[in-house]
Amino acid sequence: MTAILVTGASGQLGSEIRERSARYNGYSFVFTDAAELDITDARATKAFIADLAPSWIINCAAYTAVDKAEDEEELATLINGMGVENIVSAMEGSDCRLIHISTDYIFDGNNPVPYTEDDIPSPASAYGRSKLAGEKAAMRWPMTMTIRTSWLYSSYGNNFVKTILRKAGSAESINVVFDQAGSPTYAADLAAAILEVISGVIQNRHLFVPGLFNYSNEGVCSWFDLATEIMAVAGSSCAVVPVRSSAYPSKVKRPAYSVLDKTRIREHYNLDIPHWRTSLINCISKINRI
Repeated sequence: MTAILVTGASGQLGSEIRERSARYNGYSFVFTDAAELDITDARATKAFIADLAPSWIINCAAYTAVDKAEDEEELATLINGMGVENIVSAMEGSDCRLIHISTDYIFDGNNPVPYTEDDIPSPASAYGRSKLAGEKAAMRWPMTMTIRTSWLYSSYGNNFVKTILRKAGSAESINVVFDQAGSPTYAADLAAAILEVISGVIQNRHLFVPGLFNYSNEGVCSWFDLATEIMAVAGSSCAVVPVRSSAYPSKVKRPAYSVLDKTRIREHYNLDIPHWRTSLINCISKINRI
């Protein structure tokens, strides 16, 4: 039976993979978080992976506190960089395949067009630098597929969509920045894509193609656009007021434009990627059922 190790399993993406894994009979999924597998512990990571001998590892484990990373860059790099290095070292001598999750923050956001996998990374934040370190470590393993994603949200965990819904319940209006553009990613869609890649390779529907790939939902919007759509889908009367990002001073320089070009992953793995508006409706519908 194919063993698939999922790290960071209590996060948004890990939780969505866990939920969707029930559809995949014949695969043995092992879900871990820091309590079960601390990837910053090289010895423990090596022992765990050697004992399990997985055919696939999906690394969702990450330090994701973007603002705090400016003051905790060493910790962020330990988890996002050295942690990945430990996973890669633990796979040596095996034929395990790694799917590693990265971010749009490895770019500075100065591009006027969508970023491709061939664009040169230039992170402008501690978080981005730590994730780039993780990419470099992951890509040392020749059977690694690194997936960069952006603006992740889910019915699980804390995220922009759930925050806006919560604020809408107690405010007549909210301010949301309009000068940062990107593509939201429903974690359930990314989970489905990852599991489709794995099952497609196992069932010989397509070849495993290692390398860098981008994945987000289709379409482009600002945070203001996204918040406005959230209100519309939720049927809320709360007004969304557009403001510049300068209204919220921060240590973090967030990408002003971080749209990702999905051509490579769509063509290599024959994926049908939903538009962000469609996925937002699906997510809010699920939140309302919980």
